[in-house]
Amino acid sequence: MKHTYKIEGMTCNNCKASVEKYLNDLPHISHVSIDLEKGEAEVTMDKHISSDELQNALPEKYTVSAPTSLTSSTIPSEKTKLQQLKPLLLILFYITSAGALLHYKDWSWSEFMLDFMGLFYIVFGFFKMLDLKGFPESFKMYDPLAKRLPIYGWIYPFLETALGIMFLMRYEVNIALIMTLVVLGITTIGVSKTLLDKKSIRCACLGTALKLPMTEATLIENTLMITMAALMLFEIF
Repeated sequence: MKHTYKIEGMTCNNCKASVEKYLNDLPHISHVSIDLEKGEAEVTMDKHISSDELQNALPEKYTVSAPTSLTSSTIPSEKTKLQQLKPLLLILFYITSAGALLHYKDWSWSEFMLDFMGLFYIVFGFFKMLDLKGFPESFKMYDPLAKRLPIYGWIYPFLETALGIMFLMRYEVNIALIMTLVVLGITTIGVSKTLLDKKSIRCACLGTALKLPMTEATLIENTLMITMAALMLFEIF
């Protein structure tokens, strides 16, 4: 469901960013869009939150008025959530199939894993590149490093692309594996915390082009990559 609130006291982009941050930190809120000129905030939530709760989350300088418009939709059921995850599952299936077909004549688990990780990064990086402006905002909602260092969200799609090329070209594989453990390890911490807090937010794993919910599937995909990287490092050393 979406509510549009009138918020008085916003005078600049810093105010806009501040209000977005405070409201996004509330449970059950998945997205906040501020129109500074109109002094309005469109809040997407999976459970109704009162104006008083929103007011309490903001500094005293801001005043929240009751919703001026309302668009409601049924909260997604588990079946609907699985339907939303269909693009992610299909992409993982095709990446796995491509990796396996590359080595079906001369099978090698290590070579398959390297190609899987390379294709994973290239494909997921591509979707993030489709909206370089929107991705950092979605990413910092759950990635701990992106929250503290916003520029990391801008760099991340390029980092994924570079790692994908390194794996596929077998260039400095050791470094790529270590970076995978670090980069995805940080993201996995944020994903785990989001799931434990039962926050309903959008997953930025495929950028903003596909509106995927944050679910256990996101945790599984990251854990799979981390496990592969750890196994490869163990085999090398």
